[in-house]
Amino acid sequence: MSTQILQGGLYAITDSRLLRGTSMETAVEQAIRGGARVIQYREKHLTGAVLEQTAGKLAVLCQRHNVPLIINDDVALAARCGADGVHLGKADSPVREARRQLGADAIIGVSCYNSLDRALAAVAGGADYVAFGRFFPSHSKPDAVAAEAALLTAARNALDVPLVAIGGITAANGATLLAAGADLLAAIEGVFGQADIEAAARSYADLFKSA
Repeated sequence: MSTQILQGGLYAITDSRLLRGTSMETAVEQAIRGGARVIQYREKHLTGAVLEQTAGKLAVLCQRHNVPLIINDDVALAARCGADGVHLGKADSPVREARRQLGADAIIGVSCYNSLDRALAAVAGGADYVAFGRFFPSHSKPDAVAAEAALLTAARNALDVPLVAIGGITAANGATLLAAGADLLAAIEGVFGQADIEAAARSYADLFKSA
């Protein structure tokens, strides 16, 4: 799948602990209907059959909607479930190893926190996109290192890959990050922690229409 689809929009990241009696597949479909352009399956508290089965169902769902499914951290799971790619953190596999396992067409993203140098190295190593943050206080990642909006501007001037902003981003504060250079806004609780997931996703998607 081309990374062209990563050029702008809501990057919705799952957390099944936030769901209010809704299945993960239903929640993800609601987010996509609301305008999510990318889904990342991130369930650090799950292992085994539940993780595997849900990843496979989401891969089929996302393919049906032509929305890329990115697996957090787990390159092997991404390969097994037929996901479109993987998102790597500081402690995960190197980009080149993920590329070797997933192939040339896989979408590989890298968390770069508040480091432009890490982003430059990730792209040099073959990353398709990079993510920065947290930009605002975050319930999902309360201890994550803080980043400034100016980092997005510096990265936009230095890199040609899509930039993802993450961390406490809402429909009310996201426009400032788009103006600074972000291509995609990532949200966890702002989407999957809301009573109306579709409407929550749409509120983010509307920011891109204004931008």
